[in-house]
Amino acid sequence: MSRATLFFDLDGTLIDSAVGITRCIAHALTQLEHPIPSDAALRGWIGPSLRTSFLPLLRDPAKVEAAVEHYRERFESHGWREHQVYAGIGEAIEALHADGHRLAVVTAKNEPHARKILAHLPFGPHFEDIIGATADGRLSHKKDLIGEALRRLSLTPDACWMIGDRHMDIDGARHHGMRCVGVLWGFGGEEELRDAGATRLAAAPDQLRPLFA
Repeated sequence: MSRATLFFDLDGTLIDSAVGITRCIAHALTQLEHPIPSDAALRGWIGPSLRTSFLPLLRDPAKVEAAVEHYRERFESHGWREHQVYAGIGEAIEALHADGHRLAVVTAKNEPHARKILAHLPFGPHFEDIIGATADGRLSHKKDLIGEALRRLSLTPDACWMIGDRHMDIDGARHHGMRCVGVLWGFGGEEELRDAGATRLAAAPDQLRPLFA
């Protein structure tokens, strides 16, 4: 598996972004004078696209678009900084890069926001590209984002692995016949990742490198 290309999810895999995401969701709903779900419920919003999560709650496409705009306004000013890097993930990325693997980020987060975050992470330069959601929602689901990553990098699925913490990461990889690793330090949990069909599981960042040795 030498020199595999590794697609990393962002939220729940490289960074713990729960504070920024949930505060921005709460801000958007407050602006629309809509009740805010519990903190536990909001954590379940981390991973899917914003429109996927807002629609069942607001039930009105126009309100959904307004909520997305309010969310992005706060994320642009405050939310992008409200995260912590998972312990050990920087060292894992450094090691995988040193081993010669190609690295990219594939995230349902708005691409400009993802790029802004990665630009401020010490290991950010090791990622060859950052593929994220488009503002209009054309690209937002993980299977489509993975497809875009394969296109941009001129790769076939058999040369790549998807690494992420939610079933959407695993579902997206399996859609393309791609191998995948479910990480247990994020927002999904072991049962969710096993049920989705993760090829392998990693309980801590230092378990990643041996999977591709």
